[in-house]
Amino acid sequence: MTDLHVVDATAEHVDDIVTVIHHAFSARRVLDPPSTALSENATTVAAAVAEHGGLLVLIDGAPVGAMLFEQTGDVLNLRRVSVDPRSQARGVASAMVGCAEEVAVRRGLSRVNLIARVELPDTVEFWRRRGYSVVDQQAQNLIYAKALPIELTVPTAEDMQAIAEELAGQLRAGDLLVLSGDLGAGKTTFTQGLGAGLKVRGAVTSPTFVISRVHPSLSGGPALVHVDAYRLGGFAELDDLDLDASLEDAVTVVEWGHGIAESLAQDRIEIVITRGDDDTDETRALRITAVGSRWAASGVRVSVLEKN
Repeated sequence: MTDLHVVDATAEHVDDIVTVIHHAFSARRVLDPPSTALSENATTVAAAVAEHGGLLVLIDGAPVGAMLFEQTGDVLNLRRVSVDPRSQARGVASAMVGCAEEVAVRRGLSRVNLIARVELPDTVEFWRRRGYSVVDQQAQNLIYAKALPIELTVPTAEDMQAIAEELAGQLRAGDLLVLSGDLGAGKTTFTQGLGAGLKVRGAVTSPTFVISRVHPSLSGGPALVHVDAYRLGGFAELDDLDLDASLEDAVTVVEWGHGIAESLAQDRIEIVITRGDDDTDETRALRITAVGSRWAASGVRVSVLEKN
């Protein structure tokens, strides 16, 4: 059994990181202009680790993968993502990237960025499969980004509505939100906050018995389409609602949408609301995940409550 560990880089790992970077980049075909990775040395890597951190991957105690971090504002940039050629196809890169995203979430950052060369199709495909989107191109460099989940502890229903109202200010026609959570977790409460932020007409209530409701805008903005998928048997029944006709012109919210509504759009916001063990406790755990190129460059911002 393979013993794979991803560890936070420290000063004692510098030489191993340099070795992995050199092995990885020297095995790649020569590019024009060439990569500058082979110029990394103990001094440059030590400085990067000390200032921003990084990761080292070990298999059975031997260094096989590495990356350096560079934090700018609320973005974590991944640099020198390297896997020793002898350890490719062993899940090293995926494990390393997953841990890097966890580091960014712990730091309270909103996005992860990196640069990949357009001449390396396997590398480009790897980042696409990891959910990264191209947000810019500078000559041969593709700038990839991915929005990170936001995790919040929400004390009251009023706080939940306030978060949703702030989020509404970042939405536009065509946006899709998929809400999940147990019965009574606060999905409709969240949607009420969206309605307030979008300034739509009509009281936002659970549409369980009518499946969906349309709330027109009172301010010239997009309408709110509120769907309850609880009684639907799958995507085919959701598709029968002919939401495609309204998706481009409205903000669409699908409660109980997990596993059903994701196919409606590649770009979406997935929201999970979790109740506490005590039924008398109003506190909720809220997780907001922005998916797709629509959100990759900006992420989602929430300032109402402090991030966990």
